[in-house]
Amino acid sequence: MRSDWNRPEVYDTPGDGERRIRLSVSYDGSEYHGWQSQGDYASVQSVISGCVSKVVGKDTVVYGSGRTDSGVHALDQGCHFDTSSSIDPERFAVILNTLLPKSIRVRSSSLAPEGFHARYSTMSREYWYLIKESGSMLPFDRKRVAPYRALPPISLLSEYAGFLFGTHDFTTFASARDQSLSRVRDVYVSEWDTIADAYGEPLLRYRVAGNAFLYHQVRSMVGTMAEAAIAGESAESFKARLDARDRDKALRTAPPDGLYLASVSYDADKYQWFEEEYGR
Repeated sequence: MRSDWNRPEVYDTPGDGERRIRLSVSYDGSEYHGWQSQGDYASVQSVISGCVSKVVGKDTVVYGSGRTDSGVHALDQGCHFDTSSSIDPERFAVILNTLLPKSIRVRSSSLAPEGFHARYSTMSREYWYLIKESGSMLPFDRKRVAPYRALPPISLLSEYAGFLFGTHDFTTFASARDQSLSRVRDVYVSEWDTIADAYGEPLLRYRVAGNAFLYHQVRSMVGTMAEAAIAGESAESFKARLDARDRDKALRTAPPDGLYLASVSYDADKYQWFEEEYGR
């Protein structure tokens, strides 16, 4: 339940004379060592923070809704920063896009509502994972789509995905490096579909939305589903992997190339139906 979420009761707010600016950011993560600043390594956070600092004339940190790993992309990453600058909030998007590399775009900027925090106000996150048959790969797909020699049967993938919906202990799909106190997560959407890319070539897309995810959880679920489907594993056998709560039952961890943070929602009503029907 949402009351179980491990969130601080009090978190930072803008200082005296400051405003909180909310950003929606999209980026091609193939050039970066993930979202979070990591010393001398190029990260999305450090690049955006550097540009904001130039615009406002003061060292400023931009905070995101959460981390994305090295090579992972985002269509809509929620962010914020605090500033005493008098620049109109909507103008920040235009100004920052003149300074940022083309691999990072600010989709919108606005004055954040009172009490907003890019991370702690997040109610849900949705990820997409894209898979394409190797023989259909185009030069534009490099590091943006995961290639498979043959596409796994979507009928089996869909059965597997159905078992991931709901509230579960996802220990099987958690990286050994995950430090979460609880491995229980709520998954609101878990489904595969077939879509076409901009050039008409078919793609398999996995859509998964939840309150939060464990380290490498989505990539582990995708890799395990794909390998199991290629091998023709029954749906019941896949469910047994989840129920085992045993990392050794996971198969391949899919590469970061095909993973996208598709959207971040701050709408408390969006998945209220899940809370009412499935809340513990």
